[in-house]
Amino acid sequence: MSQVKIKSALISVFYKDHLEPIVELLKSQGVTIYSTGGTQKFIEEQGAEVVAVEDLTSYPSIFGGRVKTLHPKVFGGILHRRDNDSDQAQASEFDIPAIDLVIVDLYPFEQTVASGASEQDIIEKIDIGGISLIRAAAKNFKDVLVVSSREQYEALEGLLRENGGVTTVEDRKKFAAESFDISSHYDTAIFSYMAEGQSIDRFKVSERQSRKLRYGENPHQEGYFYGPLDDLFDQLHGKEMSYNNLVDIDAAVSLIEEFSEAENAFAILKHTNACGVAIGETVKDAYLRAFAADTVSAFGGVLVCNQTITAEASEELNKLFFEVLIAPGFEEEALEILKVKKNRILLVKKQNLTTKKQFKSLLNGVIEQDRDLVSDASADFSLATRKATSAEQDKALVFASKVAKHTKSNTIVLARDGQLLASGVGQTSRVDALRQAIEKAKNFGFDLNGAVMASDAFFPFPDCVEIAKGEGIEAVIQPGGSIKDQLSIDFCDENDMAMVFTGTRHFKH
Repeated sequence: MSQVKIKSALISVFYKDHLEPIVELLKSQGVTIYSTGGTQKFIEEQGAEVVAVEDLTSYPSIFGGRVKTLHPKVFGGILHRRDNDSDQAQASEFDIPAIDLVIVDLYPFEQTVASGASEQDIIEKIDIGGISLIRAAAKNFKDVLVVSSREQYEALEGLLRENGGVTTVEDRKKFAAESFDISSHYDTAIFSYMAEGQSIDRFKVSERQSRKLRYGENPHQEGYFYGPLDDLFDQLHGKEMSYNNLVDIDAAVSLIEEFSEAENAFAILKHTNACGVAIGETVKDAYLRAFAADTVSAFGGVLVCNQTITAEASEELNKLFFEVLIAPGFEEEALEILKVKKNRILLVKKQNLTTKKQFKSLLNGVIEQDRDLVSDASADFSLATRKATSAEQDKALVFASKVAKHTKSNTIVLARDGQLLASGVGQTSRVDALRQAIEKAKNFGFDLNGAVMASDAFFPFPDCVEIAKGEGIEAVIQPGGSIKDQLSIDFCDENDMAMVFTGTRHFKH
């Protein structure tokens, strides 16, 4: 039965908005409508006749509404195969009418959990009848059309209006696939709630929102983003975000959230690594200090600030070619200045990241871990050397550690007075990372005398502190934990350097 004319429909929905035109079309096409409870009342108010499910089954709604549609006359009407003589004979024997269209949505389980409701209220929002009806109708897509969300009302209305209520098997299979998407997402949400605090190690993630990207990491790779991206950002201007843009935006947002809203913090990133980070008296000052760290790599970068972008700052920003600028707001005059470049992506960051887990495909599976949400603070410092750090050095060390945490390993970060001077990133040895940072700092005119050094992991040998001393670096922050820590400590003590341990490693691969 490739084509089916809808003659009967079962409608039972939680959300009734935008249902009116569908009811009107079903009524005009002479479709028999079965319904119950609040949905029945709503349909009758639209002037359509309704056969109550209770009249069909000869059973009332029982157990406080927990059991309404769970009956052979309902499920038999959906599941019996129209091209199967035995099924047809049984349907006739037991007076089971065919149901050609099922419009059912699900109780708002996720919204109820998000509201902070009590466990009892949450449990009552675990849909039983609805999910069963959806699965039954989707399974029997050869005969039945299933609509499982108000998101599909527009498509259903089009089918009813354009085809006079006639559906093809292709139509029905597409709706069925979408229904299993909705039901599997719903079950994943329930599992996540029920498994919280339990020792059930399973990987289940469901994201129903998606956007196709221009391409993946390279033009020959297809790419998608899954998730409610619009909850995080409003895009005010520019081209469509690419895969690489999104990877850099994630890194930029993660870094900028290390800084207090009381600070004017600005960062410039390329390929997820910061090439400039600074705190300034104003947004303009913070940007110029960040830009000074690497005026070459900043070209084509992703920029992020934790303050509203001012017109004054935008005059300077507009001199640079960059891909993306992220901020919590933009002054009107700033927008006018920045919008002169049509492809420049301007994003308003609406909220902080709330995700607590990270995962990615690996080999023939997936690896998952907690996000690194530990930020080093001076209160966490354990002084390793005889010489103590000054209050000014403590601030610089905390700043440097924040940057190192968000830089590819192996990394060394050199900083002073709320400004990244240079970093060595993604090197196969920590010594190479330090040498890269020193060379870069000198290339951009920085004097390293009095600077501080941060490392994402411990020093297995004293070579890094030896090199740092030769460049005038006076204070060091590192996790500690090497069996040869004492070698680095001894060198610092012998050369009037201060070093603190944090006890927390910040590898980033």
